[in-house]
Amino acid sequence: LRLVAVMRAILEGEKAAVLKRDHHLPLSFHRRQEELKFSLGLKRLQHRVREIKALQEEGPGRDGAMQSPMAPRELPTLILEAVKELEAAKQQVLKRIQIWKRQQQLAGNGAIFEENLAPLQKRCESLVEVYFQLQQQVMAASTELGPELLPRLLERLNEVLSSLVKR
Repeated sequence: LRLVAVMRAILEGEKAAVLKRDHHLPLSFHRRQEELKFSLGLKRLQHRVREIKALQEEGPGRDGAMQSPMAPRELPTLILEAVKELEAAKQQVLKRIQIWKRQQQLAGNGAIFEENLAPLQKRCESLVEVYFQLQQQVMAASTELGPELLPRLLERLNEVLSSLVKR
């Protein structure tokens, strides 16, 4: 038992030296960092959708004039930023799916494969939920967006959903 304890201490020391020399962090740290980054992006996106909804609900005042003179220009800008953030979140999910697929392939060769699909499923579901909310807001704001911007936004939104479903 003492031999095992000595060997374990030596191996832990070597592991610490290798990590210190290469400045690498454990894979679990990178995975956790990625999850936090995705969560932050998703919360920012959800907040952006709530901002759009609040701006639309503010809408015309009782006298028919807009309450906020900046509202017609702000709404398209907010929607474009939200679509851009949705596309960035989609890229993060697709990257994670690609990593999962590669790990699954390597598992066929004997590599350790412990990852399940629950976190990926949760990411995809939350992203699709935000997608539908954003699509509703875009359709509700179709008059403010104009005939040239609306089709482009709908095409970008449909591409997000299409790529998620296909991958």
